[in-house]
Parts: sequence; C-alpha cells; structure tokens
Amino acid sequence: MDDAQLLRYSRHILLNELGVEGQEKLLASHALIVGAGGLGSPAALYLGSAGVGRITVVDHDVVDETNLQRQIAHNLARVGHPKAESVREAIAAINPDPVVTTITRRADAALLDTLVGQADVVLDCTDNFATRHAINRACVQHGKPLVSGAAIRMDGQLSVYDTREAANPCYACVFPEDSGVEETRCATMGVFAPLVGIVGTLQAAEALKLLAGLGSRMAGQLMMIDGRDLAFTRIGIPANPACPVCGHRH
Repeated sequence: MDDAQLLRYSRHILLNELGVEGQEKLLASHALIVGAGGLGSPAALYLGSAGVGRITVVDHDVVDETNLQRQIAHNLARVGHPKAESVREAIAAINPDPVVTTITRRADAALLDTLVGQADVVLDCTDNFATRHAINRACVQHGKPLVSGAAIRMDGQLSVYDTREAANPCYACVFPEDSGVEETRCATMGVFAPLVGIVGTLQAAEALKLLAGLGSRMAGQLMMIDGRDLAFTRIGIPANPACPVCGHRH
C-alpha cells in the first residue's frame, strides 16, 4: 500500500482482526456482485469503499425512478442508465482504487460459469429464484463462497453458502428448485426501503470477512430479519445429502 492507501484504510488497519495484512488481502481480492438494485447498491458501495481490488457487477436492468426509494447507488441524473454502470460511477465517486467491471446483460448459466470461476466471493443480490439457483450451481461447481441476501415487504434473510466445507449446505439444500415456492417481487408486494440496506450491508460485511481471511460464522446459518420489530433470528441449516446440486460432496 502507498501512503494514500494507508491513510484511506487506516480505520481498518487499526483493527486487530484486519491490520495491514487483511487490508492487503482486500486490495488483492475479486468480488462478483449479481444484481445492482436494493441489495447490490449498499453491498457494492461498502465493498468499494473498503478497498476490494476488483469488483464485477452484473445487472441487465436500467435505473428507474421507482428504484430511488431504496437503491442508494443510483440517482436522478442516471435514470435510464444501466444499473451496473450507475454502480460503477457511484463507487468511483467514493474510492478510485477498485477496478470495477460491468456486465449489462442477464446472468445466465454460461456467463456465471465464466464469472464465478474468476471471483473470490460471490454476492447474490438478485430477486428471482431462477437466477439464485443458477448462481448457486456455479458457486458449488467452482467451490466459491456465496453470500445470499433477500428482502421483501418487511422481512429479510441472510446466509452464507460455503460448500468448500462438506458439512455446509448450498442454497438448493435450503430452497430446493422443485419446492414450489411462490415468486414474490417488490414491484408487486412492496419493500421497506431501509431493510434492503440492512441486508445488503450485512452481505458486504460477510463478504469482506471472507476476503480478508476471517471466515464467516453465517455458513450453515440462516438469519431472518423482522423489520417491524427489528428482530434477528438465526437457525442452523444442515446440508442435504440428497441435494441434486451439492449432494455429491457427502
């Protein structure tokens, strides 16, 4: 690190858990963020401000005025612009260090197979089950830790799926593709604006700990957030030996 970086990241360097070594790991790391909306906005801003060296942002959508209630990386001047590009500009306005790559197309299986293999950690900030399962399959295949968040109405969820340890579940162990779960979108159901900030910030925190070598205690845990009472509940989630995605590990 140069003198400017030592000053910029001084509050991280002062932490016993991070120090110079941990900050250098962040500067040398690569995070993949899929989704640049309510969850992806705070996640990307915190990863960028913390000095993650390379950040790839994938989102096929453009900024709409209805997004601005909660998607804090965007602004009125960038309405109609690709969300991924808007996030890149927002990060650059805070910190010039990260190299931010933007992919303005839908995250399909082929694209994820390429991008996940290049990343050190993956953040699922999407809002549909098909993409979530595609991200999970790629993470299991490439042995990459997945930080998953969700928020709808007044309820949020957070978990880390790190299948590098055989005892840990993958996303499909907990939410099987054939479970018949009804798809819900904030466009029709609504979402409490600060809730996506809470979940996205927690995703950034778990990703930073993984990248800095601190590990995550959320692996094998599902955190449920009740935004009405600001109540956080954690439950253990075991791996499913019969899981069609990751069961071969057991």
